[in-house]
Amino acid sequence: SAINFLERLCLTWMFFFMMCVAERTYKQRFLFAKLFSHITSARKARKYEIPHFRLKKVENIKIWLSLRSYLKRRGPQRSVDVVVSSVFLLALSIAFICCAQVLKGHKTFLSAAYNWEFLMWEAALLLFLLRLASLGSETNKKYSNISILLTEQINLYLKMEKKPNKKEQLSLVNNVLKLSTKLLK
Repeated sequence: SAINFLERLCLTWMFFFMMCVAERTYKQRFLFAKLFSHITSARKARKYEIPHFRLKKVENIKIWLSLRSYLKRRGPQRSVDVVVSSVFLLALSIAFICCAQVLKGHKTFLSAAYNWEFLMWEAALLLFLLRLASLGSETNKKYSNISILLTEQINLYLKMEKKPNKKEQLSLVNNVLKLSTKLLK
């Protein structure tokens, strides 16, 4: 039983270590998304000491979209997704096992030690999945924030009124911003 306990302890440690690595990667993705959303704001870029640029030229919009695409793909995507998928499948399997045990004998379900272990695993895995789901949701919100592009469109309209001689160039940039907004939607 001591060897069985040590094997379970080692496997549990390895599994939760992989989950912690996956969570760290998701937090890193969220940080990149957060800093990316601040890149077009002068005040926030100065606060976080990151480069700042306006989306007032077509080249800047191209760079902004390319940087967004690069940051979304950066890092260990597949390995982390495999860990998260396996955690989900394990949680689902444990839930099925617990449901089958309850249906088989609901009065004696909590009297077996392995059922308590299943419940603890299920709770830990569900908490982990909930944290990853919230981090993933926040990351997607940051990358699909259209208000940045709408703010830049308003700034372009104001600039068109101030500089009517550059109206043709600014309207081209405005059209590219409209297409980018549709792309993000």
